[in-house]
Amino acid sequence: MDLKSVIRTISNWPKQGVMFRDITTLLKDEKAFNYVIDKFCDRYKNVPIDLVAGIESRGFIIGGAIAHRLHKGFIPIRKEGKLPAKTENEHYNLEYGRAAVEIHVDAIERGSKILLVDDLIATAGTLVAAVNLIEKLGGKVVECAVIIELPDLHGREKIEAKGDKLFSMVQFEGE
Repeated sequence: MDLKSVIRTISNWPKQGVMFRDITTLLKDEKAFNYVIDKFCDRYKNVPIDLVAGIESRGFIIGGAIAHRLHKGFIPIRKEGKLPAKTENEHYNLEYGRAAVEIHVDAIERGSKILLVDDLIATAGTLVAAVNLIEKLGGKVVECAVIIELPDLHGREKIEAKGDKLFSMVQFEGE
């Protein structure tokens, strides 16, 4: 399936010069959405995974579907201030400032194997912060899985420099 054909590109959003890759068009397309979930599940069905973690917000959609199909639990990794119980947080840099993600401190048992899911990797700030959170709680990221990779922004190199693996389904290079 040509995933690029079902991913909408919005020019100059959220700011001038950015080509935003919008997966809402993929999500509403039943064939494309199921294709993506099937491909992820085929990849991970025989991999020892204890839990699936998804990063807010589109990582919740993809990660929740994968967790359901693989019969695993799901862990939400949220923007700062959104989780009600005691949390651990990790700050990261953005082009325009700093942000943080957080996870409940009781979300992961030490030694748990985690599949980390998001919709897209650009500079890897959010993914690296999420990996750090999982590791702080004693978990081990089996792999980071995304639908879209923007190779020109070198996020993969940051993930691999930490010793982690990245799987992406489609790449938008220089587009």
